[in-house]
Amino acid sequence: MSLFVQKYGGTSVGSPERIEAVADKIAKFKAEGHDLVIVVSAMSGETNRLIELAKAITSEAEPRELDVLVSTGEQVTIALLCMALHKRGIGARSYTGQQVRILTDNAHTKARIQEIDDTNIRGDLAAGRVVVVAGFQGVDENGNITTLGRGGSDTTGVALAAALKADECQIYTDVDGVYTTDPRVVAGARRLEKITFEEMLEMASQGSKVLQIRSVEFAGKYNVPLRVLSSFIDGPGTLISLEEDNSTMEQVVVSGIAFNRDEAKVTIVGVPDTPGAAARILAPIGEANIEVDVIVQNISADNTTDLTFTVNRNDVEKAKAILNSVATDLGAREIKTDAKIAKVSIVGVGMRSHAGVASTMFSALAKENINIQMITTSEIKIAVIIEERYLELAVRALHSAFDLDAEPVKE
Repeated sequence: MSLFVQKYGGTSVGSPERIEAVADKIAKFKAEGHDLVIVVSAMSGETNRLIELAKAITSEAEPRELDVLVSTGEQVTIALLCMALHKRGIGARSYTGQQVRILTDNAHTKARIQEIDDTNIRGDLAAGRVVVVAGFQGVDENGNITTLGRGGSDTTGVALAAALKADECQIYTDVDGVYTTDPRVVAGARRLEKITFEEMLEMASQGSKVLQIRSVEFAGKYNVPLRVLSSFIDGPGTLISLEEDNSTMEQVVVSGIAFNRDEAKVTIVGVPDTPGAAARILAPIGEANIEVDVIVQNISADNTTDLTFTVNRNDVEKAKAILNSVATDLGAREIKTDAKIAKVSIVGVGMRSHAGVASTMFSALAKENINIQMITTSEIKIAVIIEERYLELAVRALHSAFDLDAEPVKE
């Protein structure tokens, strides 16, 4: 008998029929003797509907009240799922984040979990009940409802699995695992049986939408085995765990190709090449809560340099407006922006011990006449910025160059 924390996303519980199907799946696990804690998202589209209601009232909703509003979506789902389980003769009890007491900080709309009181959950499990918890939400020390940001139900599931020392945290979604890349872009993309926390974190940060980044960070920190599965078809999914648990990982140089279309480039031309100039440029960007990704500074010429960095496409005009006064103060000549770029990344722990990975990547892109604008690397990742119109061509070329459509050799 095992303790599983299972998380079901919005598409998995998107209708009464889907909720009934989830209840059937839970009933099978329960019949096998497993203890179950279920985390659910709001029904598909519900959070967006609630946000639109808020926008119909005001364009600047107070974050505390917005959290009170959007947290109701999951409350509907937990009640409906418990009703479906009761109909099947299965004891079940629902909890909001506040009732569990998932304690968070007070950063409304993007709170972080600090502590979980598992007393009630353990009591229900001991009594043989299935526990159904609302994902995406918690409560701060003053009793205010908080939410964890988009995709926060994944983080709820992993955090509960860590607190309860669950055997596995199973994330049920609309895909049957983690793929070498998006199958909608590369028909030959294949499901990975295993992947490391490090690789999944890089994949998520570079654009893969399978799991929320914070949930992977949490799982890695507390060594919670994660498994991504489909709610719609049966299968083993993809196991995400520590590198040393995956003895076959060294056979693979690159595990996957991630990409992100939501990139934009900002260049400040003619920045004086003096100490502190970069800090004066990037400090106000950070203060405006704009995340900077890739940064490149050109070689100095005539005591000036060009500084280029990427931001989310939605933030590019805001970043440009902030930098107008900074550029004037610095004596820079011009600010340029480009929102027609994309980022493509290769990821794999095997890159640590294999030479020639970068040259293979760059050669594959060169053969397709794709120009590289910027490059950034880590131990297990190489990411490049290219023109957006070449994105899918680049992904297919790299997938082929690293033989990712071939089945891995099994010992």
